[in-house]
Amino acid sequence: MPTTLGSLRRLVLTPSLSAVTFAGRGFPVTPTESTERLEAVPQAVVCGFEWGIDARSQWEVERRLGLVEPEQRGFAYEGATMAFTVLDAMGRGGHRTRDLLAGSGQPHIFLAYIGIGFAMARLPRPLWRKVLPDLTGTPYHPTMSWLAVDGYGFDLAYFHTRRWVDEQRRPKPYPWQGAPEYFQRAVDQGVGRALWFIHGGSPANVAAAVGGFAADRQADLWSGVGLASTFAGGATADGLAGLRDAAGPHRAQLAQGSVFASKARAYAGFVPAHSEVASTALTGLSVEAAAKVADDCAVDDRTRGAAGGTPPYELWRANVREHFRDAGPSPSPAPGTTARAD
Repeated sequence: MPTTLGSLRRLVLTPSLSAVTFAGRGFPVTPTESTERLEAVPQAVVCGFEWGIDARSQWEVERRLGLVEPEQRGFAYEGATMAFTVLDAMGRGGHRTRDLLAGSGQPHIFLAYIGIGFAMARLPRPLWRKVLPDLTGTPYHPTMSWLAVDGYGFDLAYFHTRRWVDEQRRPKPYPWQGAPEYFQRAVDQGVGRALWFIHGGSPANVAAAVGGFAADRQADLWSGVGLASTFAGGATADGLAGLRDAAGPHRAQLAQGSVFASKARAYAGFVPAHSEVASTALTGLSVEAAAKVADDCAVDDRTRGAAGGTPPYELWRANVREHFRDAGPSPSPAPGTTARAD
């Protein structure tokens, strides 16, 4: 049963389900079965947030999340993590987020970090120092916490599209993990993910949108596109092959994003058919093989000092990109392939 304070926070912070649809956002998307499935992603996030902000206990939130179908469950965890982050940051020493991500949320840790970024978009910057829970001893922490900045960038682009996409504004740097110089790059990775949704998974329109950005931003945007298209789906194998071709010199970045999506799906224990289609089209690998590439390219967080301050997260991404540069171009799908990635 929701609390009165939780309900007030929900009313202030949560958009309605209709407000996160493509029509509600005013995005140039023609409604199809595929776009409806994409729209379910932000709606699952909203549901998770409402459950988290209203709940009287963690058990209640986890029970609700467990009832969500596996394909959307990670997105619901994004929303719940966002809610718990807001509550912890605005309270006094809360540990809701830590308990969730060290427990049932651990398989969804990649998306949960993104949920922390959604909270950052709604919190004043002085509170950002309180948003990242101490998950020492759990996998991928703190290396993958840069996905929180990615989530922050996604939120800016999705909800304030004119400013951050049309006008291509750049946010002020922030010393996340002590690397303010990398902050903008991680934001752009989230903006690239948002472009996939803003254009309803249309490869041609997404490619055109990326091409409209300044040249120095396009590599990270392509990485975000690769992650979103593989994790969320929305395009045919033929369309994804066209996307790969449109990426041109940024094919390795597109493949890197796809590999991280495959790793996230494999780690969560559920791989939808659209992720297999997208991984094959963008990397030439199955999700299982792509996740192994991610594992083989991973770096230890302690390598930062030896790398001149480059975040281990970026070193990991660079290793994946180099793998695909060394391997050469990805094979094209068989002629006439029309399997959908949705």
